[in-house]
Amino acid sequence: MTTVPAEPTAAAAGANATAHFTSDKNPYEAVKDVPPARVDKLAKRVLSAIHDTIREEKVTYDEYNALKAWLIQVGEDGEWPLFLDVWVEHVVEEVATDHREGSKGTIEGPYYVPDAPECAENGVGTIPMRADEQGTKLTWTGTVTATDGTPLEDAKVELWHADNDGYYSQFEPSQPQWNLRGTFTVGEGGRFEITTIQPAPYQIPTDGSCGRLIAAAGWHAWRPAHLHVKVSAPGHELLTAQLYFPGDEHNDDDIASAVKPELILAPKPAGDGSVAVDYGFVLDPVKA
Repeated sequence: MTTVPAEPTAAAAGANATAHFTSDKNPYEAVKDVPPARVDKLAKRVLSAIHDTIREEKVTYDEYNALKAWLIQVGEDGEWPLFLDVWVEHVVEEVATDHREGSKGTIEGPYYVPDAPECAENGVGTIPMRADEQGTKLTWTGTVTATDGTPLEDAKVELWHADNDGYYSQFEPSQPQWNLRGTFTVGEGGRFEITTIQPAPYQIPTDGSCGRLIAAAGWHAWRPAHLHVKVSAPGHELLTAQLYFPGDEHNDDDIASAVKPELILAPKPAGDGSVAVDYGFVLDPVKA
């Protein structure tokens, strides 16, 4: 049972992101057989980088204690998923997918929730939304294929995104549980057609520990407007991506460093105030 935070604060959203991460992922199972030599090497590399920074930048005890207090507060705020997904995940994703020949991906981020309801019939469907959902209507068509061009007619597209105010359902109290979250099974020829709304840009939560880092460093907190997707098909690698919109002022300085040129859409006016976009996916086969 999902617990929706009582208010859209960093601490409330952070606690929910942590709860979703621990229920959705089983990280220790995947690495249970990693040899001690690998753990030793990675731990020493991370610690060495910290030590080098301290020496090179002449870090003082006051700065060290401030860091220590801040790290403790990140955990108390439940913001480790936010911190790691915003400032670290994009490099992990880059390394993990550099072998792929198909579509580019990017970070998952902290607001994914599994098991979104099925919304498509023969590849066509509308994402769950409120009757008065604000925002520009978006009709998105595309095809899911393999790297050899074969349509993947058993593929699924999971879609989730923020609303017109920049908030995600299950992390903000006013939205229904599955608002703007859905799963779409493709139709004949791997085609799909999804009706949704164009999301808004938003700032990551700034009233918690991550916000204090942003303020102290003089950074901005903005993410450009984007659609989140996970695209899957049996025998093929899962693709996780975000799709962006041209002209957003933060496409070039996304706080999460997740924007790639290949992921920017080309929407066209549809004549009724809505927009249409065609963008498909190419999935790599699972390597034996």
